[in-house]
Amino acid sequence: MSDLKKWQPEDESFWQSQGKRIASRNLWISIPSLLCGFGVWMLWSILTVQMLNVGYPFSTAELFTLTAIAGFTGATLRIPSSFFVRLCGGRYTLFLTTTLLLVPAVGTALALKSIDTPLWVFQIMALLAGIGGGNFASSMSNISFFYPKKQQGLALGLNAGLGNFGVTTVQILVPIFMSYGVFTFLGGGEPMELLKPSGTVTGTIPAGTSTWIQNAGFAWLITLVPLAFVLWFGTNNIHTEEVTPKLPKAFTAFGIILAMLSIGFLTSIIGLWLILPASENGSGFGIPKEIVLLLVLFGTVMLLKLLPGTIRSSLERQYRIFNNKHTWVMSIMYVMTFGSFIGFSAAFPLAIKVIFGYSHIMVDGVMTHNTTNPNGPSALTYAWIAPFIGALIRPVGGWVADKVGGALVTQICAVIMIICALAAGHYMQLAYQSATPEQYFVPFFLIFLGLFAASGIGNGSTFRTIALVFPKEQAGPVLGWTSAVAAYGAFYIPQVLGEQIKATTPEYAMIGFAIFYSLCLLVNWFFYLRKNGEFYNP
Repeated sequence: MSDLKKWQPEDESFWQSQGKRIASRNLWISIPSLLCGFGVWMLWSILTVQMLNVGYPFSTAELFTLTAIAGFTGATLRIPSSFFVRLCGGRYTLFLTTTLLLVPAVGTALALKSIDTPLWVFQIMALLAGIGGGNFASSMSNISFFYPKKQQGLALGLNAGLGNFGVTTVQILVPIFMSYGVFTFLGGGEPMELLKPSGTVTGTIPAGTSTWIQNAGFAWLITLVPLAFVLWFGTNNIHTEEVTPKLPKAFTAFGIILAMLSIGFLTSIIGLWLILPASENGSGFGIPKEIVLLLVLFGTVMLLKLLPGTIRSSLERQYRIFNNKHTWVMSIMYVMTFGSFIGFSAAFPLAIKVIFGYSHIMVDGVMTHNTTNPNGPSALTYAWIAPFIGALIRPVGGWVADKVGGALVTQICAVIMIICALAAGHYMQLAYQSATPEQYFVPFFLIFLGLFAASGIGNGSTFRTIALVFPKEQAGPVLGWTSAVAAYGAFYIPQVLGEQIKATTPEYAMIGFAIFYSLCLLVNWFFYLRKNGEFYNP
């Protein structure tokens, strides 16, 4: 496709005559690309459950850690990804970052072929899966440049919301693919036997059934290979001063992207090593994860600034977003909405399995949590529904925010999330102390549906606020930056839930999240819902 050297979406005549058609084409190609990115990133939310069912020799804490590693890296990679479009062009960025998803997809499939594959190999594959998480920042930044401000709430909501269906897609389709030997021609290997019941959207699969767990990786070949061609031939770079002023040649752009991604991988590896215990190939230093997250965030930003030439000068210009207080305010608000959505999406399946899939009974005066519950719900049957609702309703959040104001919608969502988090914690506490935890599953599940719905609507409303608060040049990088900060929820929530489940107090995690949502409620009111504030209900 040709590079667009004139792009004026705010000009109504230009928009109606040609802009709308071009923007729509790029949006509808961007959506499946982002969907695949989310799918590969969130693959470990499903794999960890099935690895537990098959009997891979890893503890529950180690499996939660695999999900958290993918979340941590995906969040960190969003930092460099926030600036790809201005440096390298949207077309080149989306093509390369989507094609790179083949590496963790195929690598994970090969690693899963043997139950004796060591933990460090799976940790590397989870690390590489973070590429899919990073893609969100560049995708959203790219689409923000294509649409006029008055339509950005809906456009960004569609891109993010339908892209978020990658979470649902992986949680629906991957269990089905694991049930059939459909990729044996790729060296898919022999099936394994389920030691514990599993399931799909159609119901429970009994223990003793064959499973092709490696198909969880091979399945992505069906979409990623043809999608690479569609991206190359169907999307555009916007070669203008406001978007990509110095568009490089394709292979130069690819080199810039790979160099910046390498910095994100480096800081992720260092951060994870500092956080993880020695038993999980970490340092064992016990440094609080919150401190490490801040070090990784700012370390990545500073290392990127050391890159030479036009990269450095362009980044210095884009780094002006950090001088704007609203960059930090919106980062907090987006942690509440998207951070909750992606974090609970990553942790929800394994949490269902661990809390409701086992009977919690007293043995010699000690509460035990390792007796299989024959009446427990299948995590793979139910887990997909919650992120499906959150993703489905996200464009509605953008649309409603366009009508009544983003900050008002975000405020209502914050209230709902506080109530749901506290209620979910109550039922988690009851279930984790019960020999028949399944009796608490229905209220627990319905409450989490409400939590996901509120976070999904809030995803759309916060993007509406960003589009109005920031000037056009800064809106794209701010979208990427806030999404990077928020994506650490995919690391933080599984880690915290895993730690609190191990400590037999999962309700503490939910109480902590409710306290954070209360803080966000106050921040949103102070900056965007006070009549005498700088902005009112943007």
